Amino acid sequence: MIETVLEKKNNFIFEAIMRIIIKSVLPLLLIFGFLTAQSQFATVRGTVYEKETGEPSFGTNVKIKGTGTGSSTDLNGYYQINKLPAGKITLEITNIEFKTIEYTIELKKGKITTQNFFMEVNDEVLDEFEYSAEAEERKTEVKMSVITATPKDMARVVAIGGEPDFAQYLQTTPGVVTTGDQGGQMYIRGGSPIQNKVLLDGMTIYNPFHSIGFFSVFDIDIMRSADIYTGGFSAKYGGRISSIMDITTIDGNKKRHKGKISVNPFGSKLKIEGPIKKLNEENNNSTASYIFSGKTSYLEQTSKKLYSYIDSNGLPFNFTDLYGKVSINGTTGSKVNFFGFSYNDRVKYKAVSDLNWNSWGIGSNFVVVSASSPVLIMGKFNISDYKISLAELDPINEGETLEPRESRINGFNLGFDFKYFLGENEIKYGIEVNGFTTDFNFFNSVGRKIEQNNNTTELAGYVDAKIIKGLLVINPSFRAQYYASLRNFSPEPRIGLKYNISEKFRIKAASGLYSQNLISANSDRDVVNLFYGFLSGPDNLQDSITLDNGKTVARKHSLQKATHAIFGFEWDLAKHLTLNVEGYYKWFNQLSNVNRNKLYEENDDAPDVLRKDFVIETGDAYGTDFVLKYSNDKTYLWAVYSLGKVLRWDGIRTYSPLFDRRHNINLVGTQNFGEGWEINVRWNFGSGLPFTQTQGYYHSIDYSQGINTNISTVNDDQLGIIYADLNQGRLSSYHRLDIAVKKHIELSKNSTVDITFSMTNVYSRKNIFYVDRITTEKVYQLPLLPSLGASWKF
Repeated sequence: MIETVLEKKNNFIFEAIMRIIIKSVLPLLLIFGFLTAQSQFATVRGTVYEKETGEPSFGTNVKIKGTGTGSSTDLNGYYQINKLPAGKITLEITNIEFKTIEYTIELKKGKITTQNFFMEVNDEVLDEFEYSAEAEERKTEVKMSVITATPKDMARVVAIGGEPDFAQYLQTTPGVVTTGDQGGQMYIRGGSPIQNKVLLDGMTIYNPFHSIGFFSVFDIDIMRSADIYTGGFSAKYGGRISSIMDITTIDGNKKRHKGKISVNPFGSKLKIEGPIKKLNEENNNSTASYIFSGKTSYLEQTSKKLYSYIDSNGLPFNFTDLYGKVSINGTTGSKVNFFGFSYNDRVKYKAVSDLNWNSWGIGSNFVVVSASSPVLIMGKFNISDYKISLAELDPINEGETLEPRESRINGFNLGFDFKYFLGENEIKYGIEVNGFTTDFNFFNSVGRKIEQNNNTTELAGYVDAKIIKGLLVINPSFRAQYYASLRNFSPEPRIGLKYNISEKFRIKAASGLYSQNLISANSDRDVVNLFYGFLSGPDNLQDSITLDNGKTVARKHSLQKATHAIFGFEWDLAKHLTLNVEGYYKWFNQLSNVNRNKLYEENDDAPDVLRKDFVIETGDAYGTDFVLKYSNDKTYLWAVYSLGKVLRWDGIRTYSPLFDRRHNINLVGTQNFGEGWEINVRWNFGSGLPFTQTQGYYHSIDYSQGINTNISTVNDDQLGIIYADLNQGRLSSYHRLDIAVKKHIELSKNSTVDITFSMTNVYSRKNIFYVDRITTEKVYQLPLLPSLGASWKF
């Protein structure tokens, strides 16, 4: 009987996969095969590399000289120009950081010509080219609610402790809200951390930020780029309903061994990279290279000496992050990468007895450039594991701990992507399979246990196109997502549009449907919201939903779903000055949440909202983001203002979640003074966040003697808390000024030293962290933190 059930389930999953492949991918393969066979045009393609390191050069323009025909290289340095007539053409390869290349080749009808290029570093800054290159990309890409950041961009933000970090940069981007220096969680345009997917080389990273909010698990020195989508993303991405962060790492130097060592009061870092099989002088052989990065924090130890004025016991943050990668590259641009990581975090707060999380993963991805086909093929396979445990001190009974919370998620990810070029247009399509196991234990505020152990499989296929029609850029896409454990199919159409009204002014819009299965294990009543656990979307939710208008409707599915609508414009105000404005609305049509109102066991005779482990909520997030950017070779200014509002309805009340921040301002400035001197400044202001106030206290009597309990004489020192309405209070506003001064010293051609002096919270603002519910003691975020760091590149 059991074997029959399993066999039926496996057949059901297999049939679902085949339906997705047949409906989403095979028709496109047939169409593209037909188009390729019938092609009467020529194609030129290849990969552009940096000559000094052998690294792919992304964002480089490859054009036919004297025409507007061409393309830009992708993250793998790959370019392709097709539908060209046979004959001689001259290619012009341009990038602000490298010398321009001109190369003449002869194309043949119906043939694919592969031509790679190696670009030499340019010592001269080409302002005119920089402007035209950026402007060209803004005209041909929708670029709705996305910021592409490079390590150079991230280094412009004040480096806390001397080392720039992705977490510090992300906090300055539009629509991002953080709860402060401690806690390490990011909330993006109304989405909680569980609704934001973070990818590293195609692998999902379940907890990318450490408990001290200054640091992520990523080393920006090994990052190639990070694409930050705050909403309206295309069907290439799925499984989350708010945002995507897609991070890609470098392959490693193919010419020589090099490295970097950094030391500062917060921690230290080592990065090494180099060739396993070296790139020859003719730049025409296959190669193999490696990178390794390790960073660790010893702030708990150093702070006892350097920052004892904050806490004589030290700042309770320790972490270690390790990452390694081997890349094998062919001569045609094909390559395969193997990588792995191990991240961990350990922290002890006054309100926390012990918090530990550990994460590891191994994976592989590849790019295939076929000699006879214009289709670019990419694939990935990853396995990973994340586990977190939290033992809290009892706020009422001193010296005792509450029941522990534990969460674990592990699984695999498999996917294939295909990219086809049609002149200046392109189509991407692919399939993806995710499988994971979640194990979760949690006790809510009234001591009721909530637990789950579940196996989940997700299957998906997508089609994503870019179509340019004159001044109009259209980005239609469609994702077919199937959640096997819930037996729910989610069709998700999405679209992005841009219209070039003039050379300097463009309007754009995006909309789409999104879904996800994973839900968070956080509690909105946590004094310190650190427990970042995962669980699979439950199927034992209530059968009906009470809407905020009082109507009751039947539940149609068990997924979390959202709809995005975004409209905005881009305006090139001057040669180096741009303005981007976007208004957004996110309808969270259905959310699953841990039931904070649970009072009864599952089998008790009580309403669903009082006995179910999880309940359904709905919500809205809307606002406007303004971004003003000025950039030249000496000066960089970045000004962001975000106006937003987030509401949730849990079937009983409308409330503001703890990340509902009305106003958020970030001002970032960098000035290069020459001779290796540079100064970075950042100022951040955020209006007060919601919290649940304490209304009163009462003696908690357990009535262990039943009706014989004498409440007038019982001596029970347990204290109960009477809470006010959920998140009706507001903390005071948050603001902080950070400054860093850098000195770059060249010791030799391949050896440099960078010294950084930084001050975090320069005027030592007392930003509130939380208020102890029993003692009413105010606990503040970090005060003034000066630091001096040094790094050596060799």
